[in-house]
Amino acid sequence: MNRRRLLLLTPLLACATLRAPLAWAQRSDAPALQLAGHYRPGMDLRGWWVSEKYDGVRAHWDGQQLRTRGGERINAPAWFTAGWPAEPMDGELWAGRGRFEQAQSAAARQQPDDAAWRALRYMVFDVPAHPGTFDERLRALAGLVARIDQPWVLAVPQRKVASHAELQALLRDVERGGGEGLMLRRGASLHRAGRGDDLLKFKSHDDAEARVVAHLPGKGKHAGRLGALLVETPEGQRFALGTGFTDAQRADPPPVGSWVTYRYRGLHQKSGLPRFASFMRVRADEARFRPGR
Repeated sequence: MNRRRLLLLTPLLACATLRAPLAWAQRSDAPALQLAGHYRPGMDLRGWWVSEKYDGVRAHWDGQQLRTRGGERINAPAWFTAGWPAEPMDGELWAGRGRFEQAQSAAARQQPDDAAWRALRYMVFDVPAHPGTFDERLRALAGLVARIDQPWVLAVPQRKVASHAELQALLRDVERGGGEGLMLRRGASLHRAGRGDDLLKFKSHDDAEARVVAHLPGKGKHAGRLGALLVETPEGQRFALGTGFTDAQRADPPPVGSWVTYRYRGLHQKSGLPRFASFMRVRADEARFRPGR
């Protein structure tokens, strides 16, 4: 069956599953990671640490290997993790501002490319097995990174701000320089897996993830190619994601079942669906499973 016909038939093939929420499958041994909520203006910022939100690939060191958020192994070169401790670390594989695709490509390869990995940094922001507060974990993290003593392993710089206005000014500086946004961590908080109010993100736009349910065919200039992705949120809401794609992505769209990240600006009051949703990318730890990878 040719690709155009398959693209046109995909919505029909998916119809049997449209009423049932998708199972958000991941490995049973996936790392128990702390996930971020959203910053709310007006919060008392005393006791909070602020850092840049790095646009890279979330990578958990479990004491033996790097793993994605979903639990898949990241095939790093042996030299990259040589001498790392048995103590778990949580961080981001980062290639620099505006270079997410390079980080994703390096992390997704089954056979590591030394040249690509030499452009990466492991930006460590937590030591999740430490029993103390984040204030205490920061001190432990600094000592751990110093003992590793490798130029590509860095503790994420943290600072404090006195007000929302100062936080907004810092966000403008980061975004003006090509950064993605800010992360806030409550200094007095213990590490807890899952999403909560001790870890927050602050950006000028929101983003979220959804799973691809079907490919909706294009019309007009997009006839014979992808028109939109029908996606489902973790809460079971479905909507069409039709903007933000390159021509190459419309010709070879993210496969049904993959997770994608989309950008949006707030939610519709009645439906709760995202406003002005736009495709950003296939989620980083899904990339290696794309056809041809």
